[in-house]
Amino acid sequence: MKQLLTILFLLVMPLLFSCVSQKKFDELLTERVKLEADNSELLDNLNASNAKIGELEKKVSQLSSETEDQSKTIVKLETDLTTLQEEHSQLETYYNNLLTKSGNLNRDLAEQQARLLQLQSTLDTKKKDNEALLADLQAREKKVNELEKAIAEKDKAVQDLMAKVKEALLSFSGSDLSVEVKNGKVYVSLASKLLFNTASYDVGAKGESALIQLAAALKSSSDINVLVEGHTDNVSISSKSIKDNWDLSVLRATSITRILTRAGVDPTRVTAAGRSYYHPVTSNETSDGKAKNRRTEIILTPDLDELFQILETN
Repeated sequence: MKQLLTILFLLVMPLLFSCVSQKKFDELLTERVKLEADNSELLDNLNASNAKIGELEKKVSQLSSETEDQSKTIVKLETDLTTLQEEHSQLETYYNNLLTKSGNLNRDLAEQQARLLQLQSTLDTKKKDNEALLADLQAREKKVNELEKAIAEKDKAVQDLMAKVKEALLSFSGSDLSVEVKNGKVYVSLASKLLFNTASYDVGAKGESALIQLAAALKSSSDINVLVEGHTDNVSISSKSIKDNWDLSVLRATSITRILTRAGVDPTRVTAAGRSYYHPVTSNETSDGKAKNRRTEIILTPDLDELFQILETN
């Protein structure tokens, strides 16, 4: 552009010198110089603008690229936001469900706590009851132990008494008497032929001897109760002094009782009873059976007051 202007100037110069005055020439020259300066400044400005335009184009390209990236980022963020909104909606639903369940759980918890308190109260009551039962059981066990000890002592006393009675009556025939333990008692069974004559309640010498020896064994045992029972067979009897078998059984029992008490047995511990023929040990259909049924039983019972006292305590 600058070269073109110079060529035009060289071509025009001769014409100008011929056509215009010197003054006009100077003016034109001045204007030319000014125009060249302006043109140079414009060229510089143009170059600067082109450079800025290049920079701006780079920035625009960069911004376009960044805008595209940001658009992608925005799209991704919008997608993420949609996902988050959906998750938020789900979480809100879960939260509301949890609130509902929490209310139910709180109500259930309150009910369970009330039930627990009730159970605890019941447990405390049961515990007190169990403690009372345990104390009662221990007391009962103590009483049982005391009873067992007392019973064992009574059993031993009975066995010792039986041994003593057997030893005292050792000289008499085994067919005339028997000594055995039944139900914690010593039963001394004496045949009528050892003691009495037929239809009599007077004790003979042999029988009295046996009873005296028995009394010697009993009088030292102050804790023994003596029951004398008279038994007959079923043969009816009637005389001036004896009305019937009841009468005979009682009279025989009292005759034996007198001998025992005179021989030293404490009378406060002796009882006489007659049972007629209503408690036979065998059938009265034979002579041998009748002989066995005609008997006197002396039943020796240990004093059970100690056992009753233990039972009555507490």
